[in-house]
Amino acid sequence: MNKKNKLKQEILNKVKDYYKASQSKSDFIPGETRVNYGGRVYDEKELVNLVDSSLEFWLTSGRYAAEFEKRLADFIGVKHCSLTNSGSSANLLAFMALTSPKLGNKKIKRGDEVITVAAGFPTTIAPIIQFGAIPVFVDVTLPSYNIDCDKLEKALSKKTKAVMIAHTLGNPFDIDKVKNYCKKHNLWLIEDNCDSLGSTYKGKYTGTFGDIATCSFYPPHHITMGEGGALLTNNLQLKRIIESFRDWGRDCWCPSGKDDTCKKRFKWQLGELPYGYDHKYIYSHFGYNLKVTDMQAAIGCAQLDKLLGFIEARKKNYRYLLDALSKYSDKLIFSKALKDSDPSWFGFLITVKPDAGFSREEIVNYLEDSKIQTRMLFAGNMLRHPAFDEMRKVKKGYRVVGKLTNTDLIMNNTFWVGVYPGMTKEKLEYIVKMVNEFMKTNANK
Repeated sequence: MNKKNKLKQEILNKVKDYYKASQSKSDFIPGETRVNYGGRVYDEKELVNLVDSSLEFWLTSGRYAAEFEKRLADFIGVKHCSLTNSGSSANLLAFMALTSPKLGNKKIKRGDEVITVAAGFPTTIAPIIQFGAIPVFVDVTLPSYNIDCDKLEKALSKKTKAVMIAHTLGNPFDIDKVKNYCKKHNLWLIEDNCDSLGSTYKGKYTGTFGDIATCSFYPPHHITMGEGGALLTNNLQLKRIIESFRDWGRDCWCPSGKDDTCKKRFKWQLGELPYGYDHKYIYSHFGYNLKVTDMQAAIGCAQLDKLLGFIEARKKNYRYLLDALSKYSDKLIFSKALKDSDPSWFGFLITVKPDAGFSREEIVNYLEDSKIQTRMLFAGNMLRHPAFDEMRKVKKGYRVVGKLTNTDLIMNNTFWVGVYPGMTKEKLEYIVKMVNEFMKTNANK
């Protein structure tokens, strides 16, 4: 072993020692220790990978990024995975890819319509509006919290080009119905899989059903890079378009630090450029720079080793809470999966029934005062937010199919608590205890 490699190994061994020395296990004290809804779960392997990458000082996408893309694609069961810097960027790239002139008549144009829901995360909707397309909002059903497939035909118009929806908090939407609808009307499907890594439908992982699917690796998600996201597709043309938009809009597909992959770098003639203009600086789209760093990918590679365990922990924690709290089904609505689905839950959803005798605000405040962290179902109803103020005034830029009755119910009555792998049995028992105490005091008011 040469001196450089010997020093590197010494450093990485010290990193392992540092991790062990920095871990101080503290007892869980009910009412004092905060019960988080999510967070990072890691060990020395993530730190070792991060330092290993930093010592190489390859500060953009590199070998770890390539390894992660291959491994995640293999795990999910798709041909292509493209890393990006966040799940929100993944949604942006997924939508913008479908606006590419390379898609001919199938491309989404300004003024075209995209079917979606308002009960979700804003960056599933934002790219549609930012581009100048029209989001068409459909209500959701309870207890699935997913799109009401019975409303899909009513949402269709001559301008409809795509459906862009998420599996709500890990619970797969009715994939057969949505896929058949898209196939019938020749529509694109963008599958927002950011909260659902590891969920399955009829034995296949979600993220394999859309023309493009997206993932997020923000710390509360199923695995983390700190920031990070990915796009999944089986379509080579879409992969190249995605990576063009991600990498400044370039036509060239060489990875960072590589030249002349196509073997004709100075033999292209595109647009009105002169023949032989350097292909590395030919731009086929108005793109961005949304690449991930290799240090982020290095963390992700260590997280992938833990993914199956993380998925099982989420399922186990969800089952524990459901078994313990289902006795309150007369007052509370819990998520229900389709018979063909096996969700990798992102959180434990609870909706307070209108006639429960107490409000969401009361139970959420009680739990938060008890140091149990809660979250809303993201935007609740995105149309009610200040971002839509101007659009609501002029009643332009979006369309609503029927009434968003359940969406408004979610906005007013729904919240969730965590089931992430860092949730210990003691913390789960404490959540159940505090819900029991609240219900004993408030359910018969």
